Amino acid sequence: MNREVFAAVAAALDRGEPAALVTIVSTTGSTPQRVGAKMLVFGDGRIVGTIGGGCYENDAFGKAREAILSRRPEMVHYELSDDFAQETGLVCGGQMDVYIEPIEPSPELYIVGAGHVGFHLARLAGEVGFRVHVADDREKFANAERFPTAVEVVVDDIPAWVARANLPSHAYVVIVTRGHTNDLEALRALAPRDLRYLGLIGSRAKVARIYEALVEDQMPPDLLKRVHAPIGLDIGAVTPQEIAVSILAELIAVKHGKEHPTSMRWTPPQVSSLKFQVSGLESQPE
Repeated sequence: MNREVFAAVAAALDRGEPAALVTIVSTTGSTPQRVGAKMLVFGDGRIVGTIGGGCYENDAFGKAREAILSRRPEMVHYELSDDFAQETGLVCGGQMDVYIEPIEPSPELYIVGAGHVGFHLARLAGEVGFRVHVADDREKFANAERFPTAVEVVVDDIPAWVARANLPSHAYVVIVTRGHTNDLEALRALAPRDLRYLGLIGSRAKVARIYEALVEDQMPPDLLKRVHAPIGLDIGAVTPQEIAVSILAELIAVKHGKEHPTSMRWTPPQVSSLKFQVSGLESQPE
């Protein structure tokens, strides 16, 4: 049975589909399954394997689905008492500890823009385990020679590609194009999507102008609150290499559920004030 579970885990990772692995790690007394029994649970409710059935398996199933969303493991203790046995029809009477472990595929990073920041970010992100995809409308910049470790390099009109790209919900997307128009249209297409991370490069003034334009075009402000902009952790980065480091640090923080206190998030009342306070600043190098 566990061979079937392991095969399902491998297939899920290949598909890029999150799941949670439930494993019996200790038992005392009589239990319906032995240590090592496994069950794989998917977000849509599919199950591969079993840890013995009954109410405790149903409870573990629910906790596994929660773990997929929270991305946090959990150890659960079950007392298979006489009352429990009578309720489930299982004559056990033992105790059991179950470990629930989220299984996540390698994170998919989509870098929209193959300029200087995108180049350095792709190299660094690949080294820490991200599967990197790059898109740009300039073949001179977006090519396999510049991005040898990327799993995908796309040369296409940026707004058109973003609009039709099928991005998974666990994707990380970084908008680092060379121009205001591409940034605006990319964010217009991406903000409504369910993504693990969405970041936009640029000064506070640039971000404010883009946000104001989108809100004027009837985009719900709540969608923009989820965007990390200006992108990256505030480490005083100046050069493209340093900016790439700051972005990667933020990606890693989000991956591990460690939001940084200096991460910038936008709130609607601040847009106009940001625009006038820093209107003389230019965008960061892209």
